[in-house]
Amino acid sequence: MARIKDSSVEAVKAAADFVDVVSARTQLRKSGARYSGRCPFHDERTPSFSVNAVDKLYYCFGCGVKGDLITFVRETEGLDFVGAVEWLGERFRVPIEYEESSPEQDARRKRRERLLAVLEQATTYYERTLWETEAGGMARDYLKGRGLGEEACRAFRLGLALGGNALARKALAKGFTQEELRAAGLQRQGRNDDYFQRRLLFPLADRQGRILGFQARKLYDDDPLKAKYVNTPESELFHKGAVLYGLDKARASIARDDRACVVEGNTDVIALRQAGYEPVVASMGTALTDAQLKELGRLTKRLWLAFDGDAAGETATLRGMELATKQGFDVKVVALPAGVDPADDPAEFQTRLADAEAYLFYRVRIEIERGEDREATFRTVKALLDDAPDSPERQDAWRLANDRLGMTVQLRGASTARAAAPPSQRALDASARLERNALAGVLAHPDLKPVLAEITTEHFYTPVHRLLRAYIVDATPLDAEASALLAELDAWAVADGIDRATAAELLIRLRERELKRQLKGADPDKIKELQETLTRLVEHAVRPA
Repeated sequence: MARIKDSSVEAVKAAADFVDVVSARTQLRKSGARYSGRCPFHDERTPSFSVNAVDKLYYCFGCGVKGDLITFVRETEGLDFVGAVEWLGERFRVPIEYEESSPEQDARRKRRERLLAVLEQATTYYERTLWETEAGGMARDYLKGRGLGEEACRAFRLGLALGGNALARKALAKGFTQEELRAAGLQRQGRNDDYFQRRLLFPLADRQGRILGFQARKLYDDDPLKAKYVNTPESELFHKGAVLYGLDKARASIARDDRACVVEGNTDVIALRQAGYEPVVASMGTALTDAQLKELGRLTKRLWLAFDGDAAGETATLRGMELATKQGFDVKVVALPAGVDPADDPAEFQTRLADAEAYLFYRVRIEIERGEDREATFRTVKALLDDAPDSPERQDAWRLANDRLGMTVQLRGASTARAAAPPSQRALDASARLERNALAGVLAHPDLKPVLAEITTEHFYTPVHRLLRAYIVDATPLDAEASALLAELDAWAVADGIDRATAAELLIRLRERELKRQLKGADPDKIKELQETLTRLVEHAVRPA
């Protein structure tokens, strides 16, 4: 991917309204020169999220998240650096310029653009075939029979594939090649007919809404393919295990509600959104994968799993929630009766969500119901409970186990593996804390920048603090780590109420520390000079402004 010019990055930062960007995720209230609100990255009742609208920095005193404008967009929108800059550029109408790239990079970028373009055109063609032709009548009747209205289906861009090579002929006429059609999964290798034949198509998009492939539903009994659903083959763009159906439409509501509901089928997603429930995605008919969980983890750490209530759905639920809990998700399970899926009664789905079982309770219940040997089940359940952190959910699962097994489960002390405290300045050693407090003091009192400028880089022993000193004094660029720390110090400087006299004293202490260090290894001829300097420094007081 081509590199964005630094001038474009700075232009985007200057033009973007940071309060406007953050307000899309959480309601902000002006407090002096800053803004505050509830943190969009964790669940809280008391606002602890601080926003510096001028320098475009954020910090949460509750969970410790921090960063600048671009970091915020990356984390909330699930984008990389280039994607975040492009997202901001499009929103605030700032043109983006790129550095010259190698021929290989240009070729890869153009190749990807061509494949995305042919998939987009294919999607449009399939849509028109479904809604505007007589041949689409059967598929439209099927959707109507499932209770899926035209408006909802159009929103998800459902389409219909005809037989033969109608799509390929149109694509070739528009300048695409057969190789591109095959690379995009639209034509079979070694054949001229279209990959999808006489099937209802569900376009599969990435988080930004770009079509990567399709899932095709069987409509006719004489379909030569036995499977009810077939997907685009694995390709340069499409990887089934990385796609969550409906994520592009659900991302904003997932971030807003701080929860995601994962269902099994595409029609479940459409039906639930049609009924007004928005933070829902489908896992492409399988257990959740590591890649899918990483996508969801950018938006929330709270998952509701609602897979079909049959044996296969139960197994998928178990595999998905085990992987999710290992990645730190708070998981609840919507237990559906066998033969029932969420699309069967979407209007009642909110009630089912309210009755969802916590992961541990569900897991213990399933182990007991599946177990054939009571002693073996007892050991399995006890191991699960012993490994879980202490919580109301653990107590509920413990009571269920004692009631169902008729044996008292004696628990070990709860696991503390997941009880990690948020980052804090208290964890720093005294030396690093002095450097951070001094830098925070200068941020709070910019008139002390000339004093900081007199203190050389060698006075800061931590590399990231040296970067911050250079940024404050000379406005040198910061990397991601330093930008995040700048946001934290900016917030703490205001929260701690560092006055100017204290900030000046902290700078003196930095110089004093360095002089003492130099005295330890100084030549005899140098010791007297250093001692005199130290004495003057200790006696000196910076006059208040």
